[in-house]
Amino acid sequence: MWFQIAERLREAIADGTFGAGDALPSESQLNDTFGISRATSRAALDSLEQDGLIVRKSGKGSIVLSPRVEQPAIEMFGFSDDMRRRGLRPSYETLFAGRVRASSEIAEAFGIRVNSSVYHSRRLLKADDYPIGVALSWISPDLLKNVSPPTAEELSNSSLYSWLEENCGAQVTGARESIEAAIVSDDMAGELQVPTGSAILVVRRRSDAANGSPVEYAVLHFRSDRYRLHLESGSVVQGNAIPKS
Repeated sequence: MWFQIAERLREAIADGTFGAGDALPSESQLNDTFGISRATSRAALDSLEQDGLIVRKSGKGSIVLSPRVEQPAIEMFGFSDDMRRRGLRPSYETLFAGRVRASSEIAEAFGIRVNSSVYHSRRLLKADDYPIGVALSWISPDLLKNVSPPTAEELSNSSLYSWLEENCGAQVTGARESIEAAIVSDDMAGELQVPTGSAILVVRRRSDAANGSPVEYAVLHFRSDRYRLHLESGSVVQGNAIPKS
């Protein structure tokens, strides 16, 4: 019975009867309407929450979420371009921009010494002003030898890849990525507006120019309830999986 109730609610969300931000009927309302037990109505709503269709908020009920952003794992789009083609308005919020010391992971990606100075940024990625991910990015030192790095304001107003192409003549033509699941850290949970302990998707990517030289190394963290990757039969995930920052 809970499955049938959940399916009816899914259909109501799909056809627009309940839009993003709307509250679904409460457990007690579902009980009265369908003559079911509280356990049955709760199971139906739990199913919708597990599928990322709603979020349960104390005092507000079951709130319908915007559709997940779904990215084919064999396509490569800029974050801005990808959001716009889905009818969403992309935006960035720069949380940090400046020089840091290269960790062993960053040093290996760029072929430099550990503790070398590298330019690093941390940005909050948004779709329709709703946080969807956090992008940690490092730019290859070779690209900034004769160019001043982007300011925090520049990173908040445009794509990093656009800045690199316009100011450094660097155009990304390929990438290699790894994708894994992780538990969000306390500080990032606040940035993404998710509960501490929530699951997130983590993508590590080195983007390269046509000659194979590294352009950027990035670690992207996406809300698993708002972002999803999918594979076509026969495709292999080894790069080109997550939109560029």
